[in-house]
Amino acid sequence: MVGVRKTFGVTKALDGCSFGAARGEIHAIVGGNGCGKSTLAKVISGVLPPDSGQVLVFGHTPTSPHEAREVGIATVFQEVMVADESSVVENLFLGSDHLFSRSMPLKMKVAAAESLMRDLTGLPIDPQTLVGSLPLGIKQWITIGRALLRNPRALILDESSAALDLDSTQRLFAKLRQLRDEGAAIIIVTHRIAELIEISDRATVLRDGRDVGVLEKQEITEKNLLQLMTGKVSSREPAAAEARAVQGAEVLMKADGLKVWPGGPEVAFRLHRGEILGVAGLDGQGQSEFVRILAGVDRAAQAAPLAAHPGRGFVPIQGLQDAADCGVSYVSGDRKREGIFPNLGIFENLLMPRYRSSARAGKLAILDWPALGSVFDWEVEKLSVRMGDRNDRITSLSGGNQQKVLIGRAFALNPTILVLNDPARGVDVGAKSDLYQYLKDFAATGKSVVYLSSEIEELVGLCARVIVFRHGGIFEELSGESLHPADVLQAMFGQARGAHDHRPVADLSQEPDRAQRLPGPARPDAANGADFEPWVDGPFGLWSPAFDDGARIPARYAEDNKLSPPLVWENPPKGTKSFALAVTDPDIPEAFKFPRAFAHWLVYDIPSAARKLAEGAGAKGLLPAGTKELNSDFVTFAIPGFGKGYGGPWPPDAAHRYVFTLYALKSEAVELADTAEYGDFVSAVLPVTIKTASVIGVYGPASKPLPVQ
Repeated sequence: MVGVRKTFGVTKALDGCSFGAARGEIHAIVGGNGCGKSTLAKVISGVLPPDSGQVLVFGHTPTSPHEAREVGIATVFQEVMVADESSVVENLFLGSDHLFSRSMPLKMKVAAAESLMRDLTGLPIDPQTLVGSLPLGIKQWITIGRALLRNPRALILDESSAALDLDSTQRLFAKLRQLRDEGAAIIIVTHRIAELIEISDRATVLRDGRDVGVLEKQEITEKNLLQLMTGKVSSREPAAAEARAVQGAEVLMKADGLKVWPGGPEVAFRLHRGEILGVAGLDGQGQSEFVRILAGVDRAAQAAPLAAHPGRGFVPIQGLQDAADCGVSYVSGDRKREGIFPNLGIFENLLMPRYRSSARAGKLAILDWPALGSVFDWEVEKLSVRMGDRNDRITSLSGGNQQKVLIGRAFALNPTILVLNDPARGVDVGAKSDLYQYLKDFAATGKSVVYLSSEIEELVGLCARVIVFRHGGIFEELSGESLHPADVLQAMFGQARGAHDHRPVADLSQEPDRAQRLPGPARPDAANGADFEPWVDGPFGLWSPAFDDGARIPARYAEDNKLSPPLVWENPPKGTKSFALAVTDPDIPEAFKFPRAFAHWLVYDIPSAARKLAEGAGAKGLLPAGTKELNSDFVTFAIPGFGKGYGGPWPPDAAHRYVFTLYALKSEAVELADTAEYGDFVSAVLPVTIKTASVIGVYGPASKPLPVQ
């Protein structure tokens, strides 16, 4: 792009901007909200025609999204663009068919969709599932998968990791590096500075619609980026200011015995006056539901939270009106679905909740427009919202500026408690820095904040305490010296056992046979784990008493020991008629030239009444009656000494993840040949899978080399 200009009315989105990216690189576009990043992406993608200047992509100038696709460009835009009433497979192949012909048969699409979503998410998502029932992170994966299905020569990602959690973002980065190494040009727009530094080979910085500098890999630092973005040297760190201490012991909100999920663990917490409380967790662990319950958006499965009410003591929060009465205000990070009114103006979007309290003249309800205007001007200036006329539709703003309006709406209500659900998603680093200061000033007045974020860096330094969710409950609470990014990350992956964790822990070092007498509620228990409780509501969970989720697998279960770790599960979905289990290594070295994960254990036809596999179940003959095993991939590689059953972790090079996945199946038996491999196993199991549960262990490097092949 050379000298490109693009205006919208009086707003200059691009003002003589130049940009260049090469194949085989990951190139970031960085800048503040409203600097032109998304406009630049849309010009390259053929969505917007430039007013002047030159655009060349592989020697072509795309004038429409169709032409861009023909050239080899695939774009994932900032908003999560899915059709909620259509299936996963229909969303993935949206736009691939012609009016009277299909790009491929439906059966092939379903298979491709299933394979792609498993590759991207690590989850067996049914391609026929309606997208509207899926969480935001999975919807984002669908939009990314739609672009990847086109095998693009150039892939443009506009804030496409904003809806993804830490683990999902790392999987995305691995995919981007793979595409880069295959020769594709990757262009990413992101506000997450830590991600940008990690993934980018080069970065172009925009300011006020102009390119103001290009940084090479070694030059991409937060200091350099902020200097180019603001035009001056910044002396403050945007996310690492000293966290406020809790002002006092007075409690403004509390909960005892609260359950986020039916059948889940009980949650107890306290929010103190003047406190900024952080909430963290991997995607799908219950933290988002928790903050929505606090704000009255959703209801708890058990025991509502209580908030302090002037004159009424503590009042249960069972809906939005209860929350409003107690001065609780909520901001969602999913602005498109839960935040903006797209057909209304900026002024109305920011101040609509104030209309009732600003009405005058009794039943005539005449609004006090001068007073409302003063509030609007104050919030817009405080949050530095880049906008044209106040009556322009909110969709005329950039995504980050739309989010600022939602934050301003919450502040305009003068709340006592702010509940923020990933509010800084899509907001640039400068605006984030301002937001953090506003929250600290807000807390300094004796009010409180609950702040959920998918970015660990946001929580550390801003919050006095951070609670980390796993399996629908509080796994760990961190404060003081323990409030460090590494500690938060460790807790998110279950590597620190907190007092709130509901799962049993076994000390196998003192009592080797303990694994066969797994702890848990008293239940009728046959020798093979049969005759357990009837179906109950609650999350389908899998764990091992031998190691925590995300922690090291003990050496006794590794290499040539062929001793499988004990496994326990609970709350299988209704209709489960059998289980299957796969233990795989997704980190197999490239030197193996293996197109898939390495299978260490494949088990199927586990009876529906079973709730555990004892230590060494296959080798010791302790598998539930009727259970069958297949060969591990040690047999595939013709490594001596292995056959059917468990082939323990044996990574030859470095630490690897080992994924234990339990499939709840709607069939009593799976038809598989004795010589079937992992691919055959997956093909037979996934079509009859109702739900999966998983636990991850880490092992390596190996203490000795593999046997000679």
